[in-house]
Amino acid sequence: MTTPYFDEEEFTTRFDGRTILRILGQVKPHRQRIVCFVLMVAVVSVLDSYFTFLSKRIIDEGIVASNPAALKSIVTQYGLLILVQAVAVFSFIYLVGVLGERVRYDLRQKMFDHLQDLSLSFYNRTPVGWIMSRVTSDAERVAQLVTWGLLDLTWGTINIATASFFMIKINWRLGLIVFTIIPILVITAAQFKKKIIVEFRKVRKINSKITASYNENITGVRVVKAFGREDRNMREFGELTSEMYRSGYRAAWLSALFLPTVQFISALALGGIVWYGGFQAIVGNMTVGGIQAFVSYVVFMIWPIQEMARVYAEMQHAVASAERIFSLIDAVPDVQDQPGAQDPDSIRGDILFEGVTFHYDDDDPVLEGFDLNVRQGETIALVGPTGGGKTTIINLLGRFFEPTKGRILIGGRDYKEMSLHAIQSRIGVVLQTPHLFSGTILENIRYGKLDATDEEIEQAARLSGAHDFIADLEKGYQEEVGEGGNLLSVGQKQLISLARAVLRKPEIFIMDEATSSVDTLTEALIQKGMENLMAGRTTFVIAHRLSTIRRADRILVIKNGKITEMGAHAELLRRRGHYYRLYTSQFRSQLEQEYQPFQAAAVAAA
Repeated sequence: MTTPYFDEEEFTTRFDGRTILRILGQVKPHRQRIVCFVLMVAVVSVLDSYFTFLSKRIIDEGIVASNPAALKSIVTQYGLLILVQAVAVFSFIYLVGVLGERVRYDLRQKMFDHLQDLSLSFYNRTPVGWIMSRVTSDAERVAQLVTWGLLDLTWGTINIATASFFMIKINWRLGLIVFTIIPILVITAAQFKKKIIVEFRKVRKINSKITASYNENITGVRVVKAFGREDRNMREFGELTSEMYRSGYRAAWLSALFLPTVQFISALALGGIVWYGGFQAIVGNMTVGGIQAFVSYVVFMIWPIQEMARVYAEMQHAVASAERIFSLIDAVPDVQDQPGAQDPDSIRGDILFEGVTFHYDDDDPVLEGFDLNVRQGETIALVGPTGGGKTTIINLLGRFFEPTKGRILIGGRDYKEMSLHAIQSRIGVVLQTPHLFSGTILENIRYGKLDATDEEIEQAARLSGAHDFIADLEKGYQEEVGEGGNLLSVGQKQLISLARAVLRKPEIFIMDEATSSVDTLTEALIQKGMENLMAGRTTFVIAHRLSTIRRADRILVIKNGKITEMGAHAELLRRRGHYYRLYTSQFRSQLEQEYQPFQAAAVAAA
């Protein structure tokens, strides 16, 4: 089975400079540093050109004219200006370094902040590897462009301008020969840029897939080894890297061809200049120092043109990265606060699903015309086959998604009139697969309430049944949980997740199959913690083990997005419907599992 990849947006728009302007907009908050930086680069560039002019004077006014006084004066001026240039070089390198770090920080902060606002649907359809590639390698490439790329462009532009000024000053006819190569180089760059940016876009897209493949294979390494997928995964990864190699090869080939083309055109112009300049010297229209300075200026101007060509080639790559960064920043959350959304003091009250229809795909509704009235403080259990819509109901209640049609009311108010924070900050969720963050147990429980004291955290752990196992650990609440909580058992992670929810003191409590992956003893602890948390709160429980929901006020059997049965545990058993069959089947299976050890012992004794 081929690994599914995110169908990334294609960027095929013409490179019209708008993306570049938006990239440069990232340095707008740092305009003071930019002004100082450009000023220092200008000082260095102007002095570079002036040093060549001083060299001409040293030859003509000092050496050829045999004038020691003039030679000493010019050399002294040369030395003092070198000191000024050294200070300017230090300044702009320091400024460009600081600017680069600020741009990286700003870009990553913008992306991270925006990721917090995006809806759950974005994460359902977007691989983690794609997101990580934007935050890391793409942000780095854009930062390089707006710092060292900007440096090279500024330096090159000023160098060309100052070199042109001094060439015109020395011999304007000879200067015109140099200026003829500029439009030729511009036309050449225009032809190359169209092909280069296409290949770089392909490279960035495939790089996202490779990052996603790395992430999936590392995080799912246990499944990979359990199913013996190593060889197949290596073949699939090899296909990706080969595709990236081909696109990268074409991009590198075009970029490599770009610079020699520029050099060849420049060499033709330089040959013409040397020939014409030599002829002018023979007839006495130029001095020896003038010829030397002019040749230096030509080389001096061609070098920044070549550097600018290199920067231009890199710019194509950075633009491809920037397009993907901006596509992330521009992503609009599917669920947003409406204008005038309020944050009420409480969301306690009856909950009403009124004609709710919802679908992830347009042609595949999960819920259709769904109605449900839940009284304040009631415990509702949801059971039924996988894919029936149980988790969708919970996700809609938490406003991770919103109904396609119909509405949901809390306390008599359409919950769209409330802010997302008002709803989600008052809901406590314990998932089937709990997620812990790297850090200590104390920090993970405190995640539910960041200003909680150590005493409040311990009280929450006691209420949830987590305190006893935490106290038995060597470092207690300061014990590290590892990445994703991998240093703890599934049951221990679940108890910590429950303690986190207890600490939050939610007004609505959701348990999404929280006991399906734990042993019987841990299940009893979780059940006890649930009872403490459920007291007086509206609670929704999605249950895999039906023994955990016998005390629910109402049990809803959800099938194909509809309620097929509803009632208390005993009432549903008396009806002998779908719930009865589920419960008796699970109860029989549990008895068989418990009986097997005794049966094996009896056979061994016989």
